[in-house]
Amino acid sequence: MEYTIGKAAEAVGLTTYTLRYYEKEGLLPEIKRDKQGIRIFNEKDLSWIGLIRCLRNTGMSISDIKYILDLIREGEHTLPERIEILKSHKKKVQMQMEELQAHIDKIDKTLDWYSDKNRNY
Repeated sequence: MEYTIGKAAEAVGLTTYTLRYYEKEGLLPEIKRDKQGIRIFNEKDLSWIGLIRCLRNTGMSISDIKYILDLIREGEHTLPERIEILKSHKKKVQMQMEELQAHIDKIDKTLDWYSDKNRNY
């Protein structure tokens, strides 16, 4: 299946501006164009954009994502390095989740305290 930039943006939950920006930054180097120069996205492109979105939403920089793409282009011998990068990123995200859970726990304790105070009035 093929998608215009508008349909691709809709499918992955991003704006057309963001997709153009990602292409300009070298994150979408293999987007094909038709005879009129209109971008044509396929399922593989959408899958890659989904991974980019995931990595961006979890705090990975564009330069780090581009580095992973560069490693992919270099070939299979870079697979161990790509795995290490993703494992390291996953560990950072897990640490962020633990920190957020600690904040939620603190908020819950405060809500409990407020609820107890309300009962005394």
